[in-house]
Amino acid sequence: MIDFEEEEQDSIEDSDELYEHHRIVVDKGQALLRIDKFLMDRLPNVTRNKLQGAIRSESVQVNQKPVKVSYKVKPLDVITITLATPPRDTEIIPEDIPIDIIYEDDELLIINKEPGMVVHPGFNNWSGTLVNALTYHLQQLPTKRNGEGRPGLVHRIDKDTSGLLVIAKTEYSMAFLAKQFFKHTIERTYYALVWGVPKQEAGTIVGHVGRSAKDRRVMTVYPGGEFGKHAVTHYKVLQKFKYVSLVQCNLETGRTHQIRAHMKYLGHPLFSDTTYGGNKILQGMPTGSYKTFVENAFKLMPRQALHAKSLGFIHPTTKECIQFNSELPEDFQAALEKWSLYENQ
Repeated sequence: MIDFEEEEQDSIEDSDELYEHHRIVVDKGQALLRIDKFLMDRLPNVTRNKLQGAIRSESVQVNQKPVKVSYKVKPLDVITITLATPPRDTEIIPEDIPIDIIYEDDELLIINKEPGMVVHPGFNNWSGTLVNALTYHLQQLPTKRNGEGRPGLVHRIDKDTSGLLVIAKTEYSMAFLAKQFFKHTIERTYYALVWGVPKQEAGTIVGHVGRSAKDRRVMTVYPGGEFGKHAVTHYKVLQKFKYVSLVQCNLETGRTHQIRAHMKYLGHPLFSDTTYGGNKILQGMPTGSYKTFVENAFKLMPRQALHAKSLGFIHPTTKECIQFNSELPEDFQAALEKWSLYENQ
């Protein structure tokens, strides 16, 4: 789990770190007991509603098979549990902040997050976040349960990354979606503007991603796997300009800053990415009219050029595969248009 007292919010990318995985071997002398009651004793910080939702979504398995809530544990049963974990159990203050909801039903919301908005309250960002806005929104709905209107984060994206997020509205949906993220079956496509042109039109970047020993705000690729966590990013060049490229990235895993770290490792940091060195001229001579042009491009897009473009997953209740797409935000479009005009000069 990430300690939000220590980590800045803009250092948190959507990641597998939102999930807890437990494995419990039942004692030989255990009496027959309903599985939800048994797990309540073993996982004291998890509510019964959350456990029952996890069981119904098949995120709790006994001897590698899903069970019903009424199942009674037996001696030597092996129980595995995958839970979506909220970042911090603090009071969330509802705030009337406009948010772009592109889809909503009884189980979930799809949000198109604007750049600059922190996802969850934390160190130096206790208000004005997406979760504050969502909590206000959910207060107005009849689906509010037991006085709890707190939306369920299934994944996150950076403060300065724009794009799509899925939010669970019930414990069942949170567990069902968390299982898909944990098993890496969610379809996630990002658009990134990067410095230079990759040598290969398409490829796969494989390399453990972990925090830098020099600066904990920065993630580093450890290709030998000696540190960090296994990470895989598939990429494809969509459009080439003179000194930058528009690249599509598909996440197989979801590590903190995965795309930003992997593209820098490939030699192509994201355009205007201050944390990973993309806020300097990395292609072309940094002089004269070209220097002025790039500085103006930075002003148009004063954040990393990364957008969560599409999201696809199995719906918790219909069990159908659903897909959502979003347009590039204005700053991203403006940067692309500027580079296109420069290309055609």
